[in-house]
Amino acid sequence: MGDILVGACSWTDRQLVASGWYPRGRRDAEGRLRHYAERLPVVEVDSGYYALPRRRNSELWVERTPDGFRFDVKAFSLLTGHPTRPEALPADLRDRVPARGPAAPALLDEVWGRFAEAVDPLRAAGRLGVVLFQFPPWFTPGAPAERFLEDCAARTKGWPLAVEFRHPAWWDAERADETRELLTSLDVTAVGTDMAQGLPASLPPLVPVTRPAVAVVRFHGRNAAWGRGSKEDRFRHDYDVTELAAWAPRLRRAAQQADELHVLFNNCCGDAAVRAAETMRDLLAPPGRR
Repeated sequence: MGDILVGACSWTDRQLVASGWYPRGRRDAEGRLRHYAERLPVVEVDSGYYALPRRRNSELWVERTPDGFRFDVKAFSLLTGHPTRPEALPADLRDRVPARGPAAPALLDEVWGRFAEAVDPLRAAGRLGVVLFQFPPWFTPGAPAERFLEDCAARTKGWPLAVEFRHPAWWDAERADETRELLTSLDVTAVGTDMAQGLPASLPPLVPVTRPAVAVVRFHGRNAAWGRGSKEDRFRHDYDVTELAAWAPRLRRAAQQADELHVLFNNCCGDAAVRAAETMRDLLAPPGRR
């Protein structure tokens, strides 16, 4: 069985910092990360989606975490086809962002290069878990999307690339095998999800292992406001132990097919995500380590 690493989708979320989970004396930038890394072995860098990451930050993250710790870095919004504010880019690139429509190839080339340069210290130190490409709900199955995925895989050759779809058609029963085969052929990790069911945008609770090096599952909470409302509305959910225990068998099965399984909690309201991560970590621990 591969290693199961359980963590949260942020260690800097304002509500988490205000929750009291970080002890006194460890609430500055360095103290927070060191404390987090003592409690949990993996974290998602969600800030990479909102602004291009900086190489110096990656170097500091390596210094402040132990060997074996993993950072899953969320890809910048421009790279996944999301609307991107010019202010999210470095000053010298801001006037090149189109008001609407896709970015020019030259701008994408530049952004790809700077993103890769920024996360390279994590990869060089063995701290990079995956680079997570979370695609928008309008990224639907079909030839254009497949060409886009092929381009992403080519640009990131040698990176640990993971893909999360937000349109449920990718994992419909009649399409799921084709999606698995596509991602397997591209050597891309398919991201499984837990979320509220019965909504138009609900994704099924699958753990599709498409790359033996690493599998990823993200827990988004089970709020019925998924797909609408504020961030707090969408992700507000406290997982109880029975909800988490129901996932344990399928997570163990996934871990038998991968060298590492990353289980990440995205219900980032207060300390709900880290508490759920700690509970799931204990549920999945071998009997002698509980």
